[in-house]
Amino acid sequence: MSKEVAFITGAAQGIGEAVARRLVADGFAVAIADLNMTLAEEVATSITENGGTAVAVRLDVSDREGFASAMNNAVDALGDMNVLVNNAGIAPTTPIDTITPELFDKVYHINVASCIWGMQAAVSAFKSLGHGGKIINAASQAGVVGNANLMLYSSTKFAIRGLTQVAAKDLAKDGITANSFAPGIVKTPMMMDIAHQVAVNAGKDDDWGMSTFSKDITLGRLSEPSEVAAGVSFLAGHDSDYMTGQTLIIDGGMQFQ
Repeated sequence: MSKEVAFITGAAQGIGEAVARRLVADGFAVAIADLNMTLAEEVATSITENGGTAVAVRLDVSDREGFASAMNNAVDALGDMNVLVNNAGIAPTTPIDTITPELFDKVYHINVASCIWGMQAAVSAFKSLGHGGKIINAASQAGVVGNANLMLYSSTKFAIRGLTQVAAKDLAKDGITANSFAPGIVKTPMMMDIAHQVAVNAGKDDDWGMSTFSKDITLGRLSEPSEVAAGVSFLAGHDSDYMTGQTLIIDGGMQFQ
């Protein structure tokens, strides 16, 4: 039986890499899609050397035509497409008075437009292959409750929850589900940079910056990327086939719904 195939954006490091490795362990073949081809190739090589199936695909997620091309390349290389994980994103610290039109455009194109381009590419692939599929978009705890100093990032993640709900309604007739996942404070390079910038803005140290985000975690500790990947594993697998339009919150209890 051929493996199901997952396409993961931003998969060269952080949460995306953890998701790719978890899905390989679950039996998927994976496309490691990232702008950084050096790191993407390293992850793909590591996976294949350990008996998995992976290809590295260069992708600028803000480029609609590029996304379609990358998806087609992944289908050609891996023979199928079943799951899209729109994981890539950026999270600059943006106090209100610092937001410029250029920064707004950059963050919204990378965080929000990318999810739309990805969904378009995935739906086209699913239909051309004659079956349904799963779309999984990365939201955030900052897309459930607004986070101070993160106006652009936080608002993009609220937007992702909304577009995921619309996609769920629009695509159900095609056998395609759409869900999102909302990580909390995860030990990734991006999160460490956010904490550093918040600390700099306040004239404090990095530990203080991290504490501003982690102080309200019920479980009392930061998340490992693998713990987020476990939630994505559920959304990618068939145990979640009757779930669509939802946001799976994996934040250690930062907020309750």
